[in-house]
Amino acid sequence: MRILISAGEASGDLYGAGLIEAMRRQDPALEFFGAGGERMRAAGCDIVVDAKDLAVVGITEILSRLPKILGLYRKLIAAADQRKPDLAVVIDSPAFNWRVARQMHKRGIPVVYYVCPQFWAWRQGRVKLLRKYVKKALVIFPFEEKFYRDRGVDAKFVGHPLADLERSAIARAEYAADYGLDVSKLWIAVMPGSRRKEVRMNLPAMLQAADQLGGGYEYLMPVAPTLEREFLQGLIGERRITLVAESLPALSHARAGIIASGTATVEAAMMELPFVMVYRVTPLTYFLGKQRVKVAHYAMVNLIAGEEIVPELVQRDFTAEKVVAKLQPLLADGVPRTKMLEGFARVKESLRSKDARPAADQATEAVLALLAAASGGGRVGL
Repeated sequence: MRILISAGEASGDLYGAGLIEAMRRQDPALEFFGAGGERMRAAGCDIVVDAKDLAVVGITEILSRLPKILGLYRKLIAAADQRKPDLAVVIDSPAFNWRVARQMHKRGIPVVYYVCPQFWAWRQGRVKLLRKYVKKALVIFPFEEKFYRDRGVDAKFVGHPLADLERSAIARAEYAADYGLDVSKLWIAVMPGSRRKEVRMNLPAMLQAADQLGGGYEYLMPVAPTLEREFLQGLIGERRITLVAESLPALSHARAGIIASGTATVEAAMMELPFVMVYRVTPLTYFLGKQRVKVAHYAMVNLIAGEEIVPELVQRDFTAEKVVAKLQPLLADGVPRTKMLEGFARVKESLRSKDARPAADQATEAVLALLAAASGGGRVGL
């Protein structure tokens, strides 16, 4: 049995790899190909389209990269026509993946949407695309199941894959030795995003905040799989910012963080790292997006909790001075830090489904059931 998996950015690559590994445990003979990154490749997926080439953000960047993205889309569909998958799994990245889902639907290939688009936050009319092209929607936020089911989509809450993350096993002293860090200092994690445009928009103010905080701290910047170290180093210049390979050890051992809006904010919360959420896009993208956004908060942690657990600094509010002012109370033990950690604990609990199994295992069960039905009830995952 052959499965097409399409994931368009770093978080999707992470979730896709987890799903492939879980499915392979059930049926080692399954074959995977599609769009993804190094994690999916390592899990055994034949990567036809590299997720790095799909990692764009903002209206202006999407328009400028549209010819290349369309070319990659056609390449993936051509590969599907050649390899004829029995089922397709698309992960997040709605601008790219709903088109993939449509083409698979046209070819009679059942589609599972894992990590559904956040249509509840904006463009709710797009739900009709899921209803039309997707057999099963596997959602990772507790409120999404009802939202999609109320609109005619067969949705199931499987829990959030990041709720199963464990803290890094590497000791702080060992980690410090690996990267030449001063173990006596407090460490601050700096995560500007996983796409080049995000980094260019977010990193300058983050670096200015580090300058204002001074040299009494170590600054760690995990390199997202969709970025190159040379690109980040060129923006950092001579500043004392240490580039590290993985996000989880940095988040586990840091004292606080400056984190761009996105999956990294959930990772930080799961690692119990107090942080300030920041984000900036182009004025045009912000103006057009603000008209459509239907939520009270930007940070995913706050959306899940229904209240502000972490401070949000967006657009004009995102200045180095405000970052420093919001971050400093979190560095010391006290009420602000304790209150935030208590909020993280509530969020983590809500991200687990009633079924105690990991999200990837629950998603695997749903995918294999659909695959078995598509194959006429043959042997799948037995």
